[in-house]
Amino acid sequence: MTATVTAPVHDHITDAIKDPDLLRLSDNVVLARFETLKVYAALGAVRTLLERGTVKPGQTLVDSSSGIYALALAMACHRYGLHCHIVASTTVDATMRAQLEVLGATVDQMPPSEDLRLDQEGRVRRVCRLLAERPGMHWMRQYHDAVHYTGYREFAALVDRALPGVPLTVVGAVGTGSSSGGLVEALRGRDRDVRLLGVQPFGSVTFGSERFSDPEAIIAGIGSSIPFDNVHHDLYDTLHWLDFRHAMAGAVGLLRDHAVFAGLSTGAAHLVAGWEAARDPERTHLVIGADTGHRYTDRVFARHREALDPRTLKPHQITDLADLTPPWSAMEWNRRPYEVRAGGSGGAVPAPVKAQLVRETDARVRPVDPLTLSGAPLGAPHQEDQAP
Repeated sequence: MTATVTAPVHDHITDAIKDPDLLRLSDNVVLARFETLKVYAALGAVRTLLERGTVKPGQTLVDSSSGIYALALAMACHRYGLHCHIVASTTVDATMRAQLEVLGATVDQMPPSEDLRLDQEGRVRRVCRLLAERPGMHWMRQYHDAVHYTGYREFAALVDRALPGVPLTVVGAVGTGSSSGGLVEALRGRDRDVRLLGVQPFGSVTFGSERFSDPEAIIAGIGSSIPFDNVHHDLYDTLHWLDFRHAMAGAVGLLRDHAVFAGLSTGAAHLVAGWEAARDPERTHLVIGADTGHRYTDRVFARHREALDPRTLKPHQITDLADLTPPWSAMEWNRRPYEVRAGGSGGAVPAPVKAQLVRETDARVRPVDPLTLSGAPLGAPHQEDQAP
């Protein structure tokens, strides 16, 4: 008798879209294509906070977002009977904003800005003002609260089943650190041989490229102008820094060669994975495809004739951050710690130092909550300016 396999009927859309489609792009490159990657993060975080009693049904959750986390959080709030308030980047387009509003989220959008650093810092300041005005809100702190790692254990279990027994190299945008970090921590916890390769834009403080500026950059979600405590630098084996033109080449190439319509962070990771996979054919390279390409239609895909040929591109290989060179640099990071200091400069530090970061404020030095970069007790509500 042949067993009957039935397709699941889901109770909520988040269950239907949280898992990626896995697509083999070559012998040793697999794409995990998401509609919205951060559904894992938002669902895991909200569920955990409700279970702990940290938030209650009917409460308002607030956070800053450049796009896909906003939608994921709004859907998680819709599922669990919570209110949602998003302080949105200038890069959030009309389509995304309409979805958020129909889902019941209140949206504060930053005014147009050519400087994504100022956009990000302004969003954090706005969240802090909201918390002072409405102390009943809960700040999700996707940049700092480790609760966002929890949802990616489910993704790790899926990867472990789909790609059993092979050495893995995970290739993805660093961003807030939760997706790549959460996946790799969970996979290594299963005793898998896993390398982590992070992708950064030029201009991000996270891995020391803040002295550069990329005037065309619109990939706000993969770098940062402020320190993110959810980025655990000592998880990363290799780093690549790419400019907009190279990320565009990867995104257009992915659509042209594989009919996959994905965003710029996926394009950047795809370009990097292709180069790395050719150098290390014994490992399977898993590309994290965070979202679809719809919000990049005008700025990227409508300009496809301008796209560089990925086959002609290669990175400048460096051994020190002082040698970073646009448009594409690569460096072996070797899982070392790194302190991102407010004000821009960073450096490798001994591991114990990272757990006891301090910052100077008005000539005072005080211990810092590693989840919030505030001087409040660990886990206490944070209501002050977080900008560096």
